[in-house]
Amino acid sequence: MFIRPSRKKPLANHEPLRHDDHRRPVTRREFLAQGFMATTATVCGSSVFSLFANPRMAQAALSSDLEGLKPGCGIATVGAGKIPFICFDLAGGANIVGSNVLMGKSGGQKDFLSTAGYNKLGLPGDMLPNNPAFLNEELGLAFHSDSGFLRGILERTTAGTRAAINGSVIAARSENDTGNNPHNPMYGIYKAGANGSLLSLIGSQSSESGGNSMAPMNLIDPEVRPTKVDRRSDVTGLVDVGDLIGLLDQSDAVAVMESIARISRNKLDSVDTKITADDVAKDLVECGYIKSADIADRFGNPASLDPMADPDIVGASGIFSVNEFNNERDFQKTASVMKLVMEGYAGAGTITMGGYDYHTGERGTGEMRDLKAGRCMGACLEYAARKNKPLMMYVFSDGSVSSNGRIDDSMEGRGKGEWTGDNQQTAASFFLVYNPNGRPTALRNQIGFMRADASVETASSPAANNVNLLVQTVLLNYMALHGEEGSFGSVFTGHGLGNAAMQDTLIGLEGIVSGKIA
Repeated sequence: MFIRPSRKKPLANHEPLRHDDHRRPVTRREFLAQGFMATTATVCGSSVFSLFANPRMAQAALSSDLEGLKPGCGIATVGAGKIPFICFDLAGGANIVGSNVLMGKSGGQKDFLSTAGYNKLGLPGDMLPNNPAFLNEELGLAFHSDSGFLRGILERTTAGTRAAINGSVIAARSENDTGNNPHNPMYGIYKAGANGSLLSLIGSQSSESGGNSMAPMNLIDPEVRPTKVDRRSDVTGLVDVGDLIGLLDQSDAVAVMESIARISRNKLDSVDTKITADDVAKDLVECGYIKSADIADRFGNPASLDPMADPDIVGASGIFSVNEFNNERDFQKTASVMKLVMEGYAGAGTITMGGYDYHTGERGTGEMRDLKAGRCMGACLEYAARKNKPLMMYVFSDGSVSSNGRIDDSMEGRGKGEWTGDNQQTAASFFLVYNPNGRPTALRNQIGFMRADASVETASSPAANNVNLLVQTVLLNYMALHGEEGSFGSVFTGHGLGNAAMQDTLIGLEGIVSGKIA
């Protein structure tokens, strides 16, 4: 069979995107979206291992009296017991629906769009999902069978893992090529109860949100700003001595009040006894040393945090081969974030992948980058299965793309429509949930919907035309997985998702845990 050469050669995954219809990138965000800037890293946090000359001493078990004091000092050892949360921020405006996840009209994913609508989403008439050959429901959530995301996920997951996954797609218009999309939900995930034993939040970018897109301003909490983690050296260098730095700064009113609350009950019960600054200082010092001893006890060997030393992640039986891990920065980034989140060391994490503004006048570039993103998504889902823990994985991008219908029938183009321009009207997000106890039950696999022409129906849900409300919808779904949707209004006061009846229509999956992971 003769294959006509592509009009343009597809770009390799790490080649930058140069668009004639875009100005030259000048901001960090523009460099990232067009792939001119790779994600680099520095070690965030000092190491405590150098304090111990004898590694056996560093791993010595704490004495029983110190173990008993840990809860009073707020020291958690296994996270907060909430479902681990990882989000993928595909910088630049990736294609998420149609050619990847299916999005239908008001009747759901299989209320198919028009042929012209699918043409705008890059699918020719002979690859439409109303043909069962191009419909795949292995993950519960329906995908196009030739989706780059799906092919990557299938490559990295086992059949058993896939049988325990379900999800929902959310119709959600967002602006193209702008930093003004407050897509990132991680502060809200923390507010909903997620936390880690070492860090609250992590992200692969050194930004306020930890990712490419902004976080909603009303959710930002400077005290839990995401720590930058995108390579193994970041992970192994995270452990520090916590409260010993700035320990006696009594201007921190919160720390003082917490310290007073922990001072001897007998002293508090005596109205004649005065609590002095010396008492407060002694308590803070004690907790600082207990925390440092606990860290040394649990992490005396840095390999306990190292993703490359985890045989479930790297190696002959790992999700990534040694060669893949050493030569693909996005795999290193994904491994580092998923290790910390799934082990309970961090409550939630963002993985930013650059170069998804791929309307290059051919199809191959986008297909290869979607495949790589799918491999990273699949790695997170499979690692959750190997750790026997649930996971909520959320995928979003700033804006989207569309096709003019011209076909790229090269090997990498796969006979699909070339991406020819940005198009915010075709944007969407989706989430997948892995449950080690079996596939989550879907209440609805689609939230909101598209018109027949593949434009988001902006009145189809509160999330459809408001990115802040999209984030709130994701947070509602996270709480619903814990059976806590009834508390949404008290946790997120002033939200815009309407009353309880309206909120019920925005929940995709039934709960899989009761409050906390058993």
